[in-house]
Formats: sequence, structure tokens, C-alpha cells
Amino acid sequence: MALKHEPTAPYHSAQDALRVLETVARHSTGVTDTELGRRTGLAPERLTALLRMLRREGYVEQGTDGGYVTGAALARLGAARGHEQALREQLQRILDRLRDSLGAAVYISRYVDGEVRVTQYAHGPAAPAVNEWFDFRCSAHATAVGKSLLTQLDHNGRRDHLARYRMTRLTSRTITSDKVLLSRLEAQPATVPVLDLQEYAIGTVCAAVPVTAGSAVGCLALSLPVEHAHRLRRAAEQLNRDAAPVMLSLAI
Repeated sequence: MALKHEPTAPYHSAQDALRVLETVARHSTGVTDTELGRRTGLAPERLTALLRMLRREGYVEQGTDGGYVTGAALARLGAARGHEQALREQLQRILDRLRDSLGAAVYISRYVDGEVRVTQYAHGPAAPAVNEWFDFRCSAHATAVGKSLLTQLDHNGRRDHLARYRMTRLTSRTITSDKVLLSRLEAQPATVPVLDLQEYAIGTVCAAVPVTAGSAVGCLALSLPVEHAHRLRRAAEQLNRDAAPVMLSLAI
């Protein structure tokens, strides 16, 4: 199965952040932002924003002399022992922060061995999670998560998935024609969030954006009660802008 990864702005941010991290890691006694700019070729404003993100995530720390060194979070993720647990905890912190800033439930999903899997999520009283009333694995055609993951597959990969899972009508808005769905997936720009406007469940709207880490297919998504549907597009745009820390954590 071939993948159809298209670079997005968060992907480029994650790649630039990795360059900064690699440079910091080569200087165990610390490196200044001026030297980082010279070695990475990043513009001062761009570098400042990346360093702010890296400090917030705990990947770098700034000493009293102003120099940057690697942080505790990077050390935890870099350890062979306990890496999976450290990654899960790091991603959960990111999801919790996104939930609070977006005022929405937030999810990380992966496409693994031909299956849609929601691997982590953050929700709360003011940000209720979607009620999985119909198995997410069988409803990729109706969810923002599923459609975002399918857009990252090639045509044959999409057809293979739809051949294994019948496109059941879940609401009056659900697309049940594979021809219509495949056409929409083909036309979906990687930089534009995929939406679910009560296609999976009446009373819930969702949005999802791709998160790229190597050859893995994944996405970051949010859900809102339909009474907050007026916030969906703006929240989805913010989710897209804030996807870089998730990509970075998955890439380390």
C-alpha cells in the first residue's frame, strides 16, 4: 500500500524543530540562539517561535548564561527503556493542553494494519468525547478521523479499506456511495481540515488534520457538541496550526 503524504505547515515546523534539537544535542555545554540561527539557517523570528515550543514541551532548557541544552523530556523519549510510556505521557500532556485551549475533546488516531485506531484522547466536562455508538473501525467513511486517515492512503489503499467495511448509513448526512466518497477524498487538500458535520452521530461535529511521522498514517482530531458548531472551523484551523508538537514527539 502506497501512502500519499503531502507536507503541511506543521510538518515543516516539526522538521525545523528537529534540526534545532539536533544542533542543541551536539553542544552538551549549551549553544546560544545566535549560534543556532547560524547553524540551522533559520530566520530569527522562526527560530524564536521554535525555541518557545521546544521549551514548553521540555525538549530544551535555557541556562542562566542564555545557552540552550537538551531537556528532560527529550532524555525520557531518547531512552530505549520506557520510550513508549514516555511518548504516551508526552502526547497526553499535549492533548490535555489542546483540549483546554480549544474547548473541545481532542484525539490522536493511527491507521495500523488496515485498521482505524483512536490511540489517545483528552476530554472533560466542558469538552465531552464522542460516544462511540458504532465501532470507529467500521465507520471511517463517516468520521473526520477516518476520512483524514483515508486521504493519506493511495487510491488502491482506500478501495481496499472500503471493500472490507461496508459504508453503513449512520445518519441522514452519511455518505454511502463509494464513488462520491473516493471523489471527495481525492479532492481533499492536505492543508485543509477534514470535517464531519453530523455524519457519524447526530449532535456532534468533528474535524481532523493529518500528523505525519515517517511512513506512519495518523491524524489529530477534535469534536464539539453541535450547539458549538459555529466554532468548528476556527478550532480546526487552530488544531492544524498546533499539530507540530504531536508530529515532533512522534518523530523523536
